[in-house]
Amino acid sequence: MVLDGTARRHPWQLSGGMRQRVAIARALVCRPSLLLMDEPFGSLDAQTREDLEDLLLEVRRTDGATIVFVAHDIDESVYAGDRVVVLTPGPGARVALDLPVELRDERDQITTRSLPEFTALRTRIGQVVRGTR
Repeated sequence: MVLDGTARRHPWQLSGGMRQRVAIARALVCRPSLLLMDEPFGSLDAQTREDLEDLLLEVRRTDGATIVFVAHDIDESVYAGDRVVVLTPGPGARVALDLPVELRDERDQITTRSLPEFTALRTRIGQVVRGTR
């Protein structure tokens, strides 16, 4: 997470992506046992998003933290999760799918996303989200 040269800047002097990275760093610094994240990477560029997905996996692996991660990005949810829960739309949301992600704990952006298992999970979730089961 690169924020070099920004230590003396005020929050309003940081880009939206930098502010988001600072917020994530603040949440991680106290080593929580439970971390709730709602679309935490939405305002980030693709490379930073992937770097932070890998950081989350490292936090989960080393600290044993439980992370509840709300995302609308199917690939992100499969890559970063060990379980994906798809909810029905609307105020009365129900669980439409509860799918374990049985990929290796050691993941990398290129290899993991090219696995047939990754593609199968992504396809299954996409079908449920789009109602084409």
